[in-house]
Amino acid sequence: MKKQLLALTIGLLSVASFAQKNELKAVEKALKKGQFKEAKATIATLEGSEDSIEPKYKAKYYFLKGQAYGKSNIKKAADAYQNLFDFEKESGKLKYTKLAQPKLNDLIQFVSKKAVEQYGNKNYKQATNNFYLTYKLSPTDTAFLYNAAMSSAAAKDYNLSIKYYKQLQDINYTGITTQYFAVNKATNKVENLGSKANRDAMIKFGKYNKPTEKNSKSKKSEIIKNIGYNYVNLGKPELAVEALAEARKSDPKNINLLLNEAQMYIELKQMDKFAVLMEEAVKIDPTNPNLFFNLGVVNANENKIEEAIGFYKKAIELDPDYGDAYLNLGVVILNKRIAVVNEMNENLSNEKKYNELEGVLKTICKDALPYIVKADEIKRTEGTVGTLLNIYDTLEMESEADALRPVYKKMKGQ
Repeated sequence: MKKQLLALTIGLLSVASFAQKNELKAVEKALKKGQFKEAKATIATLEGSEDSIEPKYKAKYYFLKGQAYGKSNIKKAADAYQNLFDFEKESGKLKYTKLAQPKLNDLIQFVSKKAVEQYGNKNYKQATNNFYLTYKLSPTDTAFLYNAAMSSAAAKDYNLSIKYYKQLQDINYTGITTQYFAVNKATNKVENLGSKANRDAMIKFGKYNKPTEKNSKSKKSEIIKNIGYNYVNLGKPELAVEALAEARKSDPKNINLLLNEAQMYIELKQMDKFAVLMEEAVKIDPTNPNLFFNLGVVNANENKIEEAIGFYKKAIELDPDYGDAYLNLGVVILNKRIAVVNEMNENLSNEKKYNELEGVLKTICKDALPYIVKADEIKRTEGTVGTLLNIYDTLEMESEADALRPVYKKMKGQ
């Protein structure tokens, strides 16, 4: 009886093996004819008993499954190819791996191109899904995870964006790439030629010379900054400060992290803490005019006029073409007029005192004038022209005011 049972069991296995072989042949035949619907239907009958497929057919099964699902279900196709790679790596036979790798690469290129197009069309949600799918299909291409984090923020899915940015932190993503430059012989300008192969080819063809290379900046601080802004968009700026402050512990001299933390304090309307960080920033980077400009803004907002003037002048010293610094410096000097005008209004019946105050008012305007003129020279705006007109009228500079008045009216669309 035992022998009969054993023989019967072997017979059942043979039938199952034969059925698997025939079904795989049917899938293969359908794929050759381009009948993907039929191929998927047959594969579906095998999926339920995938674990029981005989080892001698398993690699072929995964290979055909990947082809059957293809672009209609990229995730399933990619999983099938990955299972194939793992199976054949363990067995030591790479018969189907060599055939499947190019097909997987085609899927990766297809879905990544789709993601880029969707992002360009502002379909950020779908772009996020496909950028992340590309990353899962090709985990070494970590830039796609970065793209997924960016596009999910653009889709206003801030929690998902934070999740992806934190994944980037977990894998120590830097985003540093090597950039390949050469000088265009026709224009004598340095150009980024993309890849080393392209750069070398252009030099070989004689169109470029003087090849150089440099690495792009790390995106680590940018990732932390973006996590912070995601928290701000979620109405949780305190968590943004927390994340940035924690990051700065390991890199206290990182000026970008410091400035991003300072920006969060603006969101929290804690200008005292913003000012403290800006003071720290100028110690780290004492030649950065933007830092002194920001300190000027903070002090001006707190009505610390002389301190603001000093910081704006320092910004101009470091960057003589800093138009906004000239404008703000002029405006903060002009703000001294407020107290003088108030006092003039209180002394309307006291001619002597009134005239003295009027002289003070004109002195303030004269002090501010060269800075507003310079700001207007660097970049003419409605604000610079309007302020100049106000000063010219106060100082009774009629010819200057008459020349500028039609310009101002035109800018205002009058």
